[in-house]
Amino acid sequence: MSDLIASAPREFRKLSGDTPALRRRRRAETRLKAYGIVAILLAALALIVLLSSVVIKAGRALTESYITLPVVLPAEEIDPDATGDPKVIYRANFNGIARDAFRERFSSISGRSARRELNDLISVGASFELARSVADFPELIGQTIDFRFLTSDIVDLYLKGDYGALNPVGTEGLLTASIDEDEAELSTDNNAFFRILDALKAQLVGEAQRLHRQAARQDAGAAEFARRAEAAETDEARAAAQAEAKKRAAERDRLTAEAEALLARAEAQGGTEELDEDNPSALIRAGGGWFKLTEVSPDSATAEILLPPETAADSYADWTLYLTGLPESARKISDRQIVWIEDLQEAGAIDTVFNWRFFSAGDSRDPELAGIWGAAVGSFWTMLVTFALAFPVGVFTAIYLEEFARKTKFTEFVEVNINNLAAVPSIIFGLLGLAVFLNFFGVPRSSPLAGGLVLALMTLPTIIIAARVSMAAVPPSIREAALGVGASEVQTAFHHVLPLALPGILTGTIIGMARALGETAPLITIGMVAFIVDIPTGITDSATVLPVQVYRWSDFPERAFEARTAAAICTLLLFLVLMNALAVLLRRRFERRW
Repeated sequence: MSDLIASAPREFRKLSGDTPALRRRRRAETRLKAYGIVAILLAALALIVLLSSVVIKAGRALTESYITLPVVLPAEEIDPDATGDPKVIYRANFNGIARDAFRERFSSISGRSARRELNDLISVGASFELARSVADFPELIGQTIDFRFLTSDIVDLYLKGDYGALNPVGTEGLLTASIDEDEAELSTDNNAFFRILDALKAQLVGEAQRLHRQAARQDAGAAEFARRAEAAETDEARAAAQAEAKKRAAERDRLTAEAEALLARAEAQGGTEELDEDNPSALIRAGGGWFKLTEVSPDSATAEILLPPETAADSYADWTLYLTGLPESARKISDRQIVWIEDLQEAGAIDTVFNWRFFSAGDSRDPELAGIWGAAVGSFWTMLVTFALAFPVGVFTAIYLEEFARKTKFTEFVEVNINNLAAVPSIIFGLLGLAVFLNFFGVPRSSPLAGGLVLALMTLPTIIIAARVSMAAVPPSIREAALGVGASEVQTAFHHVLPLALPGILTGTIIGMARALGETAPLITIGMVAFIVDIPTGITDSATVLPVQVYRWSDFPERAFEARTAAAICTLLLFLVLMNALAVLLRRRFERRW
């Protein structure tokens, strides 16, 4: 066969597929396919990384923690006349009752700062939940009940590992403690504290290296200003450069001396080093109590008593040394709060449950109380107004332009402007809504009615274009058959063309609504960025929507809002996916092939 091809004319060999040009073309096509596959894989990988990071963060918002403690409900403080009236019960000082429960649990705590830190273990809304429980069940008054207090955001973050964990250090031998009020002198018989001392000395070396680098920069600056002094053309410039050179040299000497002193401390054998808030905290659990090391040497240490031991003893054979993952200056939770949390965990008083509150509560400035239900209801009312306005107006406009309007300059002008409006940035519609609906017509600010009007204007061109394309796809024979049996043009449009085009119209409408659901800029412009706590009950109530809620939470400084922002993003993405899936389902269910 190859001999026949070789002996064939050149024109035949060109058509046989054995020419260099065809081989080059095939190689180019193969490369193009490979580029396309690589591009798809890179896009899929980027999408997976983005979604996985959001989902992982969102998972941290799906649980919340509670502290269960016995609470005394004194009748003389809550309802002295035994009326059972919720108005009387709500006037009681439940904040004080909650604080008393925690102070009873940690009776050794004294001092204003320590009590303030103890109060910060629970949410500001925990006392209100206690009041609501008592108001719902007045028969509890006068009793002692076990109540579950919602923890604050910093406690919840610590329990989830955001502030590091307590890392146990292997310890052996006997721990001797000499307790004097709030301080204790600790010693061991096997140099158990040498690991902490080594870590401190390593930190001293790192700090000395940093100071040496700063000294080198100051030395370079001194040399540069000395060069400028030599090259100066005036006495004033020479004097200024010499003064700056002396200043840089003095700073260099100071930094060098400080670095050398740190290196000398690090190289010295043994010795005693202080533990401050910039060092990872060293905590000791012994005899049911907790000690925080403030000074340490290889075999002894000075400690602050955070929780006194349950047993009065001079030595402890069973004790554990812990190091925190982060220094106290790098986290919002203090060492005392960590000790209290660990003590409550050991007693089984802390439990973690699914965070139904996130899906059933409105917005709050406190992360542990914040939920998306208010924003979800606001989105529902806003989308309802958007659909009620945009769908009928868009469909009737498309029917008129496609079925009845004559091709004049006016209709061409309208069609061009509809196509242009589909590409206008959404912020322009927000400015239009602010100027017309709010300032001129007086529509309530930050209401679903105002948001729905703006989003309806933005969605209208998309619905009109989709409806016109769907009706244009209906075969002309349908119209001719309807007119042939005596139907009017209106009957033909509404009884024959519209039902057949409805799947495409609904698909375009849902896609337009999905775009409107994810819009933020126009709604911020008309004031739907306001802080709304109450759940809206109508289209004129103050409300916000899910995209704006995500925007607001992402701007809050509290670290716990990061997970809630990610969870709100996942909720919004779920709604968008469901709406687009509904559009695909409707198209496949009702689509007809002509």
